[in-house]
Amino acid sequence: MLLTLSTACVRDLVMPKGRRKPEIQLLDLPAYANEQLGLHGLVVTTDLLKGADRARVEALRERADKAGCACLVLVESDPQPLADPNDDKGEKAIERTEKVISAAAILGCNAAAIEISGPDREDTFELAIDRLQIAVERAEKLEMNLLISPGPGLTADAERVTELIKRVARFRVMTYPDFQKAAESGDPVSYLRRLTPYAGAVCASTVEFAPEKEPDGGADDLLAALEGLDDPEHSAYDLNPMIEAVRAVGFDGSVALDYRGEGDVTLGLLKSRAAVEAALVAAEEQG
Repeated sequence: MLLTLSTACVRDLVMPKGRRKPEIQLLDLPAYANEQLGLHGLVVTTDLLKGADRARVEALRERADKAGCACLVLVESDPQPLADPNDDKGEKAIERTEKVISAAAILGCNAAAIEISGPDREDTFELAIDRLQIAVERAEKLEMNLLISPGPGLTADAERVTELIKRVARFRVMTYPDFQKAAESGDPVSYLRRLTPYAGAVCASTVEFAPEKEPDGGADDLLAALEGLDDPEHSAYDLNPMIEAVRAVGFDGSVALDYRGEGDVTLGLLKSRAAVEAALVAAEEQG
């Protein structure tokens, strides 16, 4: 698996609120991900590209390629009402999805991801199928994949998502499973085993790590405690069975780290990487 960075968690570093200056420039994100976090790809969110013209998007692609940290997926930050009964909203959602797919191609990604909003009813389910079939034509022309990010409403249930993909019946419609959403489902292993066979990428979202143990007094122990990389324990939910579930179905693509907790996001991402890597080693040892 390829560990990558979801830029959703570093938005405040790039586009801070108020008058604070950015801690990281947009074009420096690939170097930050590779050099400071040890990650090897970007899953970019559209909110970071707000106001960017084609030249700036192409510049980000070039910087990513030079840093050895290519842009792999462009994720639409706002849910799209592809299942909304309102025809005007549905048409605008199709147009927006097509624009995101086109932007993803310019960025050098192999996929775009969207979350579908709308109630879970049979009539709205049929609307989502029809509208996805239109939108995915743009992806097919550009040889891109369109990933469905499960969310509230129509796509809250994993079975419903896979049914939607089967009904759309287009090769390039896939999923973008999320660990936090898997945990909220009540049965994260079944959730991930259901969605990951269709996945174009997986979001290894993390929320909270257990407090570090008090160091014994040695310099090495103190440094490990300060860095938070001494066998970090993700206390919000167990990452090990989730990684095992993803691995068990043969997934070997991009696993995007997305730290959603409090505190320093860089430290949170370093802990996330260490925890996911430890879970991968444990899964391999179990066979």
